Amino acid sequence: MSDNGREWQILEKAVLASVDEQRKARRWSIVFKLLTFSYLLVLLVLFMSPSKHGTSGTESSSDHIGIVELNGEIADGKDANADDIIAGLTDAFEAKNSKAVVLRINSPGGSPVQSAYVYDAIRQLRTKYPNKKLYAVITDIGASGAYYIAASADQIYVSPASLVGSIGVIMQGFGVQSLAQKIGIEDRTMTAGAHKAIMNPMAAISPEEKAHVQKLLDTIHQQFITAVKQGRGQRLKETPDMFSGLFWTGQQAVELGLADGFGSVKTVGKLIGTDEQVDYTQNKNPMDNLIRKLGVTMGETVAAKLDIGSELKVR
Repeated sequence: MSDNGREWQILEKAVLASVDEQRKARRWSIVFKLLTFSYLLVLLVLFMSPSKHGTSGTESSSDHIGIVELNGEIADGKDANADDIIAGLTDAFEAKNSKAVVLRINSPGGSPVQSAYVYDAIRQLRTKYPNKKLYAVITDIGASGAYYIAASADQIYVSPASLVGSIGVIMQGFGVQSLAQKIGIEDRTMTAGAHKAIMNPMAAISPEEKAHVQKLLDTIHQQFITAVKQGRGQRLKETPDMFSGLFWTGQQAVELGLADGFGSVKTVGKLIGTDEQVDYTQNKNPMDNLIRKLGVTMGETVAAKLDIGSELKVR
């Protein structure tokens, strides 16, 4: 066979091998696409179907506990803002089959204004729905503005190691006028109004301005104290430092009457007679709900397949 003939044979084999590889690649591509589509379809079905232990963002047709989460700093523009918390609580109270509402708290506090909004809204909802109790469940921490809100509940449950209280008000600031003078920085703040630059860190605060700010803090503090006394009533065992800004463990909080006992959402479930939960927490980003829902659903599905004990739940 001539050299040209051998070259053509080699070329033909290379072309056929290339075609065969492309066919295999296409077949595997189709297989992977089908697997991906099937996986996404299963996730969609799982997401759309109600969870065995609770649902999220939808009304349940059976008796359940309405859950609203209060996590992190309480402030306008944060996840724990008054509008979203109130909306979630309102939905939970209005739900026909919710037998009780749980406000699950893990927050160091925040804005007294946002906290007062939620406190007042809860008092109104409790008046409107007198047969539906609101339970506050404090997990790691329920302090300052978070406890302000918790005090509006019918009952407060804590863990013995929870941090509870901090009934006080703070306005932080600092003065750097001496340092500024030392390194040659000149303050060029200009105002119209004698006290417009109050709390300016580049200038000393006058006794008059300090007294004014202290009066504001004392007024807000008294509003906080009044709310706690109104909410807790005769259950409080008031001490000289109860409203000093100190915080206590959950065990101490129960002894002081700041909380009613040790418990969790499961404790409320036993009182109400149902383990089913529906999460009415409002989320600004709808993808958060989707991601959390998929994560919990996939975890429960894997646990079921592996026969992991049913008492281990993600809540």
